[in-house]
Amino acid sequence: MNHNFTSTTLTESVQSQTTTVTRVIPTYVYATVFASLCIAVGLQWDISWHMSVGRDGLFSPPHILIYLGAVIAGVFSGIKVLKTSFWGSKEEKSQNIKFWGIFHGSLGAMFCVWGAFAMLTSAPFDDWWHNTYGLDVKILSPPHALLGLGMMMIQFGAMISVIAAQNKLGEKMDPRTKSHLQWMYALSSGFLLVMVYTLVSEYFFLNMLHEVLTYQVAALMFPLFLISISFASPYKYGATKMALIYTFVMAAMVWIMPLFPAEPKLSPVFNYITRFQPFHFPILLIVPAIVIDFAVEKWRNSNKWLLAVILSLIFVLFFTPAQWYFSEVLISEIGRGWFFGRFSWPYFANPDYEFRFQFYSATEGWDLIKGLAIAVGIGILTSRVGLSWGNWMKQVKR
Repeated sequence: MNHNFTSTTLTESVQSQTTTVTRVIPTYVYATVFASLCIAVGLQWDISWHMSVGRDGLFSPPHILIYLGAVIAGVFSGIKVLKTSFWGSKEEKSQNIKFWGIFHGSLGAMFCVWGAFAMLTSAPFDDWWHNTYGLDVKILSPPHALLGLGMMMIQFGAMISVIAAQNKLGEKMDPRTKSHLQWMYALSSGFLLVMVYTLVSEYFFLNMLHEVLTYQVAALMFPLFLISISFASPYKYGATKMALIYTFVMAAMVWIMPLFPAEPKLSPVFNYITRFQPFHFPILLIVPAIVIDFAVEKWRNSNKWLLAVILSLIFVLFFTPAQWYFSEVLISEIGRGWFFGRFSWPYFANPDYEFRFQFYSATEGWDLIKGLAIAVGIGILTSRVGLSWGNWMKQVKR
């Protein structure tokens, strides 16, 4: 009897501890990751809307989805901050960051609150801008710059919230909690990569993928994120999972958007369309991401500058040929089918444009070699920053 009673008590105790650990993941962490998804999808939808419909008001469907992400992130993170600041114990407050003298909250929650304020402030500002100056002639108008900053802050806040929970729990995590955090880390980092790619997408139009400038821009932007995520990840294949999520979101938008009808509502109309035109098919970041994960796992404790050189070489030597030859597939007849979505063309662009299914130019010979050498040099610097950023994220617990 005593043995059975003791065994039952121990089992209940373990189950109780497991439940407690699982519930340690705050609700606002789940909410901010979902908000990051809303922003990533809403942004791709908004670009497709501009390509297909043209005219959009403050409350167009893509804008509603984007601002829904801001509201969800701001409300859930704000409640967490207020609850800790005014009703939390001294121990709870000591585990968070203090700002403005009276508020206490996690770093991720703070970023989400600030990002939500920036995004929601940009909405009426953007509406006033259009009413005053008309349609935007370039992407980075002042309201759009504020909106983009807010979106990135929320997505970064979501990722930091997840990794802080991982670092704080450490070995205390039960398998279910570990699985939740692992996938939320992959999702939040992947959604952030969608945003990063969108910001530099003007250098990755199909017609430019045989120009060395494209690969120099890639070396400037992507190693920073792939390497930092891989280095900070407590699990294997952090960069690979990040790139997989990015690939799936971008590809899914290419496959889903044309299923819905759309017609232009702003002249001039040169390309008469009846369906939403999708944005870009994802670039092959998955290729260097896999090799980066293996290299980080093997040489994590090596000299950081030496590791940065290795990782930069890996990125340029694996990404460049993969994307270079893949672009030839995309520009061929194969790429114009539904899968790759290269049939997509804005309503305001002439469908007979001579370079539509051609490369503008191609960097060749010594110019290509010199250009890629510059890309490696750029990549060394961004890889080193990525290693430092990843090391910092490994230590975040607040």
